[in-house]
Amino acid sequence: MKLRTIPFGLLLLYMLSGGGHRAEAADLERGRDVFATECAECHSVREGKNKKGPTLFAVVGRKAGAVADATYSDPLKASGITWTPDRIDGYVANPRKVVPGGKMKYDGLASSAERADLLAYLATLK
Repeated sequence: MKLRTIPFGLLLLYMLSGGGHRAEAADLERGRDVFATECAECHSVREGKNKKGPTLFAVVGRKAGAVADATYSDPLKASGITWTPDRIDGYVANPRKVVPGGKMKYDGLASSAERADLLAYLATLK
């Protein structure tokens, strides 16, 4: 399997937006693997395909609670969040801290390297 890396412009944007991970380490294939092990049970990356949680297709830049036919908690709908790279990073690290009272049953991903790889992957889903 050929490893690809995130385009420099997206890495720069992520780093300037508060991402604390070394830019050269973010990797799409590792991000796909992180998605498969950490997210795929509840989320799809296919447009229009929701699972327990909403599709993560085109999640970067989307308003929280905006996917049709997905079920959201009231706290998430009222959060006013736009899913920027730094917001996604914080949410994946600790969902209950970012959206207290939310219903996502996930304890968080402690590894900043894995989160950076995941963000690199999610940024390609357009």
